[in-house]
Amino acid sequence: MAQWERLRQLHSVYQQQLDELYDRDGLPMDVRYYLAAWIEKQEWERAVRDYDLAMVLFQVLLDNLDTQHSRFVQEEQFLLKHNIRRYKQNFQVCLEQPCTLASTILWFLQKEKEILETAELDMQVKLLQVEPEQMETDSQKDLERRMAGLRNEVQCVEHALTCLEEQQDEFDFKYKTHQMEGATEEAAKKEQDQNMKVLQMLINRLDECRKTMLSNLGKLLDRSEELLSVLVKKELLEWQKRQQKACIGAPDNVCLDQLENWFTCVAVCLFQVREFLSKLQELMGKLTYPNDPVKAQKPVLQSRVDSLLTELLKSAFVVETQPSMPQGKGPLVLRTNVQFSVKTRLLVKFPELNHAMRVTVSMSRYRRFNVLGSNSKALNMAESQTGGMVADFRHLTLKEQKSGGSGKGVNDISLSVTEELHIIYFDTVFEMKGLSVNLQAASLPVVVISNSSQQQSAWSSILWFNMLSQDPKDITFFANCPAAMWPQLGEMLSWQFLSATKRGLEPEQLDMIAYKLFGKQQNYDSCKMTWSRFSKENVPNANFTFWVWFDGILVLVKTYLENLWRDGSIMGFVSKAREKTLLKKKQTGTFLLRFSESVRDGGITFSWVEYSPTGEPDVKSVQPFTKVDLSQIPFHEIIRNFQIFEAENVPENPLLYLYPNTPKDEAFGKYYTDKTGDDSPYIKYIKTKLMFVSKENTLEAKSPMYSDMAEGEGLEPVNGLCGEAAGSSAACVMQLTPPNIHAV
Repeated sequence: MAQWERLRQLHSVYQQQLDELYDRDGLPMDVRYYLAAWIEKQEWERAVRDYDLAMVLFQVLLDNLDTQHSRFVQEEQFLLKHNIRRYKQNFQVCLEQPCTLASTILWFLQKEKEILETAELDMQVKLLQVEPEQMETDSQKDLERRMAGLRNEVQCVEHALTCLEEQQDEFDFKYKTHQMEGATEEAAKKEQDQNMKVLQMLINRLDECRKTMLSNLGKLLDRSEELLSVLVKKELLEWQKRQQKACIGAPDNVCLDQLENWFTCVAVCLFQVREFLSKLQELMGKLTYPNDPVKAQKPVLQSRVDSLLTELLKSAFVVETQPSMPQGKGPLVLRTNVQFSVKTRLLVKFPELNHAMRVTVSMSRYRRFNVLGSNSKALNMAESQTGGMVADFRHLTLKEQKSGGSGKGVNDISLSVTEELHIIYFDTVFEMKGLSVNLQAASLPVVVISNSSQQQSAWSSILWFNMLSQDPKDITFFANCPAAMWPQLGEMLSWQFLSATKRGLEPEQLDMIAYKLFGKQQNYDSCKMTWSRFSKENVPNANFTFWVWFDGILVLVKTYLENLWRDGSIMGFVSKAREKTLLKKKQTGTFLLRFSESVRDGGITFSWVEYSPTGEPDVKSVQPFTKVDLSQIPFHEIIRNFQIFEAENVPENPLLYLYPNTPKDEAFGKYYTDKTGDDSPYIKYIKTKLMFVSKENTLEAKSPMYSDMAEGEGLEPVNGLCGEAAGSSAACVMQLTPPNIHAV
């Protein structure tokens, strides 16, 4: 079934997500609907990198809109005819940048897939009749038992209160009867004395029951306080730490449903205690006596239950989804004048408060920002898939206030803009059954930038803060920034690949990175990395920092190499010495894929082993391929078509076996696009077949392999790619420093 048809059949909750997706500019829902089949058949991912293909798709898109316009003219659909004409005019602005339009359409299709995947996962969970999180710890099971015990105690106290009320009614009836009899002179004195004894017994028993009731309420509050302490100081704190790690890529569970159940359970019980106290007050109003225990103890219990409820409610208001831009590098990096979204949630769910509590948004004081957009919204149950009380802000924008002052306030220290941390606050008021509590939730610290070029540096600040900070509100963190131990840093680096590509870093890859940072060590666990060295200081013999290098590789993999990385074809982080050790014992033509250590924005190369007539291993390599190269031809096609010229000038592909011993075509065959000549996308759209060819005598054939830093890296085309009209046999040449690589 087509993707759009599947989306239209989803539950209303997901339909709402789809509506919100197409609230954005870029791709009108009408265009998506009427051109659904055509849109889903096109290779938008390749069009993002391929200008010629993008231009072809752009022209076909306009033709399709013309066809739809003609159809609506014939059908006299005035409004649709008008809209389609307007959409075509809006798309005309992409004439000079068709790749941008392809990127926009690809982004919308990917977001649709995310909605479908979420819906399908939820459906699978419901069919299996299991909770989303299957792994229930012993402490959670114990907490569930204690919650059940609390509910049971509340029921027991409720029953005891009913019995107490019945006893008081019995006393009241007999006391009034005694008064009536006492007013009759004929009543025997002996009988009156007997009645007084009965009344005294009843009042004594009533007094004892009141004392027992108050004692049980005290014990109920003790149990509630213990559970509240576990919820706030353990479970909620652990969730906040998981959320911090999840924001920087950790695969931690941040679902709030279980916490919501627990918080709601305790809140319901505490509100019932308030009702019990109100009932006792009512009974005391009907009947009191000297040394009445309700009169003495009720105010203390009332104050205590209100205090516990206040603490619970203040803790229960949280930021469920941290602030993030739709196409940002990660959460918590915001750009002025660019929309971002954030979701708050009240973990105490009372249906009667649906749409009754309004949440307002504000910003921390220094470097003042105006929060624009819909910055006030009601907590409601419609915007949550599980029916939680949420306020989902989807269209907020920050605009910096212009101030005449020159100081930075709390940041009156030498910090860069990407080290300045800000907190977004959310305020609301809880009012129910006579209790009113002001609530405030705070986001994790955000970095606010004004230019997309600052995003890489800002994201490194978010990574460092959430990896190391023990105080989620410490906005002066970078004034005295701690160093990271290697185990922490290595885990965080692995999360970046895991979140971007669904495959993290192997221990061997992490060891190579540690070796690059700290040199050879017996054990790297005690090694430390400073913030400055991570994000500010250039690595030796280079003009970029460690983070810039690492992030460049991550972006390269995510954009061009994700499939090869996920299936394990790319060894990636491996030192040159280790590379030689691995290859020199393998058969001729064995090759591996590794990342360059000296290309700023990410580079990947391959090295292979050959043997001299005397049997000596000879490891050779080519200059790294960058995003410039991979945007023109996929890396698997480069590997497939790479050739060198032998002495007889006969081209030969030296790449035969992917390390350790997988035949090349077996490893990469599933990715080949040029299955048959006529079906090749390069033939169809570029009319040019790219083939990377190296002259053998220009390859550095040293063992160990030559340093890519010494040789210089990156493809620098002199003539660039050239293409001729359809049907011609075009030839394109790239002039390069050794080794030479040609496109034929």
